[in-house]
Amino acid sequence: MRLIFCCSALLLLILIPRACQCGNILVLPVEGSHWINMDILLQALHSRGHSITILRSSKSWYIKENSPYYKIITVPVEKSLDKTFISRIVSHLIEFERGAQPLVQFFHMTVGIFSVFVEAHKGVAGHVTAILDNKELMRNLMDSKFDLLLTDPCWGGGDILAKYLNLPVVYNVRWLIAEEAHLAIAPSPISYIPITGSGNTDKMSFFQRVKNMVLHLITQTQNHLLIKEVYQKLCDKYLGPDVDYKQVMTDADIWLMRVDFVFDYPRPTMPNIVYMGGFQCKPAKPLPQHLEDFVQSSGEHGVIIMSLGTFVNELPADLANEIAAAFAKLPQKVIWKYAGDRPATLGNNTLMVDWMPQNDLLGHPKIKLFVAHGGTNGVQEAIYHGVPVVGIPVFFDQYDNLLRLKDRGGAEILTLATLDKDDNFLKAIQEVLNEPSYRMNMQRLSRLHRDQPITPLERALFWIEFVMRHKGAAHLKAESIRMPWYSYYSVDVALFLGGAMLLILLTVFIFIRCLFTAMCKRKVKHD
Repeated sequence: MRLIFCCSALLLLILIPRACQCGNILVLPVEGSHWINMDILLQALHSRGHSITILRSSKSWYIKENSPYYKIITVPVEKSLDKTFISRIVSHLIEFERGAQPLVQFFHMTVGIFSVFVEAHKGVAGHVTAILDNKELMRNLMDSKFDLLLTDPCWGGGDILAKYLNLPVVYNVRWLIAEEAHLAIAPSPISYIPITGSGNTDKMSFFQRVKNMVLHLITQTQNHLLIKEVYQKLCDKYLGPDVDYKQVMTDADIWLMRVDFVFDYPRPTMPNIVYMGGFQCKPAKPLPQHLEDFVQSSGEHGVIIMSLGTFVNELPADLANEIAAAFAKLPQKVIWKYAGDRPATLGNNTLMVDWMPQNDLLGHPKIKLFVAHGGTNGVQEAIYHGVPVVGIPVFFDQYDNLLRLKDRGGAEILTLATLDKDDNFLKAIQEVLNEPSYRMNMQRLSRLHRDQPITPLERALFWIEFVMRHKGAAHLKAESIRMPWYSYYSVDVALFLGGAMLLILLTVFIFIRCLFTAMCKRKVKHD
């Protein structure tokens, strides 16, 4: 009896601390590839005993309505960011990229497509409005006593909901509305920090720095107009007209940044930015049998895999035929994630699939090359497994992501405009396959990335739980988020000191002038 009592007491002691540490987390996620990595984070939190509630719109297409890991609340919306809207943007961008001149592309991506982004953000704002206007839902959310709100600030609104519910905020972040998130919170010298879309590395010539500055000013203007047009209106309506959305946006407790400095260029950072680049990467699991059989059939030549990400499921027919024809000329086997019509030039060495276990394939020893669009998830997985890349960027940050790999000797980049000219695609593949330095460089990046005291996922989980334990992380927030721009850059101090200096110089000048005048008068009298 005593033994049973002791065992029961010991079990109780083991379980009580775990129960006390479990938190209640509210999540406002983003669709597409952003959801894929958020889902990995949420499953890890669930495995540690945390309760998770997700707010999804009725237009959601990636976030399923039922899950064993979290509770789903579906919010009915008339208009939101949906799959049809995204597909339309992607098709438009592909066609435009293939035909436009570089200068025209630059202005189209920075200025011409701005109205499309405003429309997209208004769709997201519609989802947030539907949440905040639903009185019964808001009452239930308040009664649920959440410990924090976890959101991806690529699209706004999560920060407003957190402020309304008075919850600490953790960002799963790389993009903050229309800019790279570092620019909003950390010192960012434009002289060596390339702006996304500039095509620059951190080593810039004078004219590249001019381009970088111009693009930075355009991006900041876009960000200001977008916030004013969409999110400040939400802020005024639900938080009050005296609340500045920019301050709400930058007031997150912890920023879980989906990059690391093996991938990104070194730069100033802040104490509440936690780097978790590659947190979704893990050792490869065995492949499904049909894929394993196909991979093993490649013999000594190995396998190439190709994926253009979540949103690009098909290409124009002539482009798909060019890619298929290039693959058919190679001795390697090819696994191509593609949902479009079967290309007429598809070779016997190429297997087309609707879905593939990308991480597990990249970790297979027979994989020789990854043909990728340059999304952050795919780039990080290629680094983790040390697989060289041939990049075909389509939109947004993809070119810049691939450029970082190319700058480190691990990738080659093609554009949609040049892919089907002069066998460029085939030549790029053969160059990366036949030149050993590409694989050696990627394997070096892999060793650097893996050489950490704890995994990026463990680091992310620690800081989420840190915020829950301490009800925030206010001690890590710099005062800069509450300072107006003229105070942050000490413009007011410079004007004050300049004015004081001018006043001193003017006083000295007047004194000397008066002294000179008095001496002249005395001399005249004496004469």
